[in-house]
Amino acid sequence: MSELSQWGLFLLIGAGTFAIRLSFIEFYGSLRIPPLLRRALLYVPASVLAALVLPAVVYPDRQSAFDWSNPQIPAAILAGLVAWRTKSTLLTLVVGLGALWALKNLGA
Repeated sequence: MSELSQWGLFLLIGAGTFAIRLSFIEFYGSLRIPPLLRRALLYVPASVLAALVLPAVVYPDRQSAFDWSNPQIPAAILAGLVAWRTKSTLLTLVVGLGALWALKNLGA
């Protein structure tokens, strides 16, 4: 594949991606979305965030085995409990990072 055709392919894929994303933004107000789908779409940001964060917490440094001695796991569980009970983002971050720091530095 020549360099020119590679650049053409990159531009074509970029334009396609832009068109797909623009269609959701542009047509969202004019399309009628069923209430069940609208309610389900409320959970998309949380599920995407969980899908991005969970592998980094459970398998740090691309390990292939689950290891309970990993300090990120209990810190994440504690942060999840704080988030669930308090609904406070700031408190969740402070408790989660504080727990991770304590577990890493105080040798738990």
